[in-house]
Amino acid sequence: MIKVVGIDPGLAATGVAVLQGIGLSVKHFSYGTIKTSPKDKLSDRLNQIYTKLSSLLEGESPDVMVVEDVFSVEKFPQSGITLGKVTGVILLAGCRKKIPVMEIPVREAKQVLTGSGSAGKKQLEESVRRRLNHNKQIKPNHASDAMALAMIGLFRWDNQKSL
Repeated sequence: MIKVVGIDPGLAATGVAVLQGIGLSVKHFSYGTIKTSPKDKLSDRLNQIYTKLSSLLEGESPDVMVVEDVFSVEKFPQSGITLGKVTGVILLAGCRKKIPVMEIPVREAKQVLTGSGSAGKKQLEESVRRRLNHNKQIKPNHASDAMALAMIGLFRWDNQKSL
């Protein structure tokens, strides 16, 4: 059985999902978020994400970690820069724990799981829930996005044994 951690980077809330399975079959899963307060300094918030994620990785010992690839919107360049900083501490946490990391663009995740790279968050969440045979809505969106990434990591892991 393979264990995958999926991560949707965000400064206020980083989505995290852990799943175990084989091939296309998911056996166990859990999800949540790592939240930080806007009242804290950026460096403190990044440290909180790094510390909490490192602890999770230590406890779970996943075979692979799948992270949403950073993107930037021309209209909001500062958001892309901040997201890059968050992603940097996430990648560092994985590297320090010697966990192979896959980065997947969000459009690719949407394409794989819904059939459309421009699917909305609700459509992606519903697709993930159907594939998990899970009736309860996966909230917040960061957690369902992380689960989508973890699922793709599981589906691809058997075909990519080394990253």
